[in-house]
Amino acid sequence: MNRRKPRTLRRVRNGALIGGAVVALVAVNGPVVSSAAGRAYTAYERSQPEYKAAHGHWETIELPEQYRAQAVHAALLRTGKVLLVAGSGNDAADFEAGSFSTVLWDPVTGDTKEIPTPEDLFCSGHAFLPNGNLLIAGGTRKYEVLAGDVTNAAGVLTVKNESVTSGVTLPKGSRFTANGNVYVSTEDVAVPAAHHMAGTHMAGQQDVWIQAEEAGAGPVVTGGQQFQVEGLDAARSRDLYGQGDSITLDKQNYGGLDASYEFDVASETYVATDPLTTSRWYPTLIGLEGGRVLAVSGLDEHGKIIDGDNEVYEPGSRSWNDQPSLDRYFPTYPALFRLADGHSIFYSGSNTGYGSDVEGRQPGIWDLADNSWTDVAGLRDPEMNETSTSFLLAPAQEQKVGIVGGGAVGDSEESTARFDVVDLSAEKPVYGPVADYPSAARYISAVTLPDDTTMLTGGSVGYRGNHQTDLHLTNTFDPETGALTEMAPNEVGRNYHSTALLLPDGRVMTMGSDPLFADADDTIPGQFETRIEVWSPPYLYAGARPEVTAAPEEVTRGTTFPVSATGEVAEARLLRPSAVTHQTDTEQRSVALDVTAQAGGTGYDLSVPVEEGLTPSGWYMLVVLDGEGVPSPARWVHVQ
Repeated sequence: MNRRKPRTLRRVRNGALIGGAVVALVAVNGPVVSSAAGRAYTAYERSQPEYKAAHGHWETIELPEQYRAQAVHAALLRTGKVLLVAGSGNDAADFEAGSFSTVLWDPVTGDTKEIPTPEDLFCSGHAFLPNGNLLIAGGTRKYEVLAGDVTNAAGVLTVKNESVTSGVTLPKGSRFTANGNVYVSTEDVAVPAAHHMAGTHMAGQQDVWIQAEEAGAGPVVTGGQQFQVEGLDAARSRDLYGQGDSITLDKQNYGGLDASYEFDVASETYVATDPLTTSRWYPTLIGLEGGRVLAVSGLDEHGKIIDGDNEVYEPGSRSWNDQPSLDRYFPTYPALFRLADGHSIFYSGSNTGYGSDVEGRQPGIWDLADNSWTDVAGLRDPEMNETSTSFLLAPAQEQKVGIVGGGAVGDSEESTARFDVVDLSAEKPVYGPVADYPSAARYISAVTLPDDTTMLTGGSVGYRGNHQTDLHLTNTFDPETGALTEMAPNEVGRNYHSTALLLPDGRVMTMGSDPLFADADDTIPGQFETRIEVWSPPYLYAGARPEVTAAPEEVTRGTTFPVSATGEVAEARLLRPSAVTHQTDTEQRSVALDVTAQAGGTGYDLSVPVEEGLTPSGWYMLVVLDGEGVPSPARWVHVQ
């Protein structure tokens, strides 16, 4: 395997020129210029070639007003276009109006178009299929209602059917009674017939959401309570009834959708598949062998955390199937990474949002072959994993995962600067510390670059940027040295619902941000950030770049393929494109290719690792690098 040699970036600054410009400004404007001079100094310095060559450069882009998407979900497609999915975009009014948004943007031409969005895919999960289509599953069935806004007690009722003769469907609006109170169902509910299992009578059952007719605390139910279906005779009431233990005035969580679609890259449309077997909000999707996709966790249609029920998508039949043998509980949006052995998945501990503050929090390796679990110890601040960021270090052959930042469970303002790494190829993997991040932070975006460094940007110290704590802070992490290097700071603050991904030309695109407040006193409501910001890394200012002039479009794992290129080729990488949301990106990885120069020419032979778990089937960006670590623009290749 070719490995990058350590190198030192030149940091040359024309201090005399910059200083002279500031002195001239002060002389003209006198005492009132101090802040203006500071801003001018900063802008001038960051525009200088020497600064860009050391720290990179940011550019802010605003799409036409009608296309300014709330980029809750972002994916780089094999066409080079970026899919920005908002759904209802955390906007209850848009949800009620059925106004759901998806935008497709071409960062090269600037062409932008709205994609008809069939359901509210807000807070769904996604993963690429081998053919390059993006599988998107789950989403929002109902919005949360905060406790202060709940006027009528509501909750989940389990309807039971003791009859073995037939199932029964109760329509929306069915009335249930208990303790003299009346409750009404908000949806149809189909309850299967009872059955016998191992000689035991098992009632058929199904959950339904009910709401009390009368406002106030009178209809609140806590603890087991039987409900009668209104209008049934005595005999039928013995067979069909409800059981409820939590009909309250408490906060009502978001509810999940069973929606499932492939975004077809060729037609640029959503194509419906069979629905999920379990509705999911905040799920994680991750690819498996053979192009299958595993969906885990999420809130169900009633806002309850899914208790370990996971399912697998079969791309051939476009169908989802329950996986009772893969019973594993996770908090919502768990950060999962497929390992080289092909049948194991690493859970870093990162997650976002919902679930027990005790269960499912332990990092570990999940072996899908037998549903076994191996704890991975050593993570510092283990109670601070919500909204943390995890990423597979480059190259993927090293089998190392980093976790940075994060906060306490829920809407806590606490956060951590912890930055730990685990070597999963070790006999007994254990997290260990690297250099702490320069600030405690939640919501950091991590983007792996072609030179094996990872760019870390954005985030906020407080929950959703409260108290104006967005971080204008960008660093690169070198996995060889463990060093963090400060880069040009991002101009646009990024917190909750922000995304970032690598573009084929080597730049990094950042989008989104959904602050609760817009002022330091947390009194003015925040607005969703729709500006795009693009960072050009230092390697784009390092002179001439190599370029791949010829390469096959189809390559096979375990084989060698020829390429032609301008300039020296010292290394090569296959970069899997991102599909990211809520700091969760199961797709992103960089795979090192062995490089051999062909005799007597400018051609090179590149060898692809044989392990399917290391290089899953699909589309990748092929990049070659010269001896100084300067990468070429990417060329798309399909690995199978």
